[in-house]
Amino acid sequence: MTEALLNELKKITPEELKILEGHKEIEKTIYMSPETDVIDAQKLLEAGKMIQVRTHTRFVHFPKHTHNFIEVIYMCSGSTKHVVNGEDVILKEGELLFLNQKATQEIYPAGENDIAVNFIILPEFFEYGLNMMAQEENLLRDFVIGCLRGDNEESGYLHFKVADILPVQNLVENLIWTIRNKQANNRSINQVTMGLLFLQLMNYMDRLETDTKGEQKLIISVLSYIETHYRDGELTELAELLHYDFYWLSKEIKKRTGKTYTDLLQAKRLAQAAYLLNTTSKSVMEIAMEVGYDNISYFHRIFQKRYGMTPRKYRVGGK
Repeated sequence: MTEALLNELKKITPEELKILEGHKEIEKTIYMSPETDVIDAQKLLEAGKMIQVRTHTRFVHFPKHTHNFIEVIYMCSGSTKHVVNGEDVILKEGELLFLNQKATQEIYPAGENDIAVNFIILPEFFEYGLNMMAQEENLLRDFVIGCLRGDNEESGYLHFKVADILPVQNLVENLIWTIRNKQANNRSINQVTMGLLFLQLMNYMDRLETDTKGEQKLIISVLSYIETHYRDGELTELAELLHYDFYWLSKEIKKRTGKTYTDLLQAKRLAQAAYLLNTTSKSVMEIAMEVGYDNISYFHRIFQKRYGMTPRKYRVGGK
């Protein structure tokens, strides 16, 4: 992060000044109604806005609470300790923590040089930015979006340890700068930037930590493997990589997704084929081979079953 922006974020806020002068608790009315423990987006967002950024209030303990929005926390410097759904999460410099709307969070006091930025994001903004960038179907992306929305009951947080990934750092800094400076056309810029950020994070799922009790952890590993190895990935290899029994893993995938490993693999292959048909001039045969099908007749048959038309018709605009 540039020194100039970091120095701006380090400034003591009026709220922090009161805490330093002796107030021992957060000023609850800033964040929520007196009778609830739900941080309210309406109190933190300007009217008509779908995203806002504010520095995390230091020097004070934030008691257990939830949110009625998706919160993304970026650690600019230092570190902060969070308890999410009962689990300790240490967020270090350059890391991102995504909290869904059902997550319960508690935050320990941060020191003067522990600078965190909170993004307050309404779900419709978050999804619009992602969908705008989503030319290709992606089971992994869709699953993670479900985690953020709270569709997956076991999920609470996504912790990306990406401090050394320069494109991610640049995109986050761009978001912070654009929102704070209220740049013209900032909604469109921020929606595109959020989409790009999410696409970058999808490339670093090996840097992701989630709830240790969450079932999504296994499914994310399976979907990440399929995204990378859809052409020739085999369940036997995946079971060895994850150190699971082959038959147990096969049953768990079916139990947790409602689909077999083969179903998931085929869905990714066909989605990739559809994407290549729309974005390249490669022949249908070349595309079939590229996504993992040596039997062209079989590829035609399952493609038509999935999309309701032949690959050739799909290419010329039948979608």
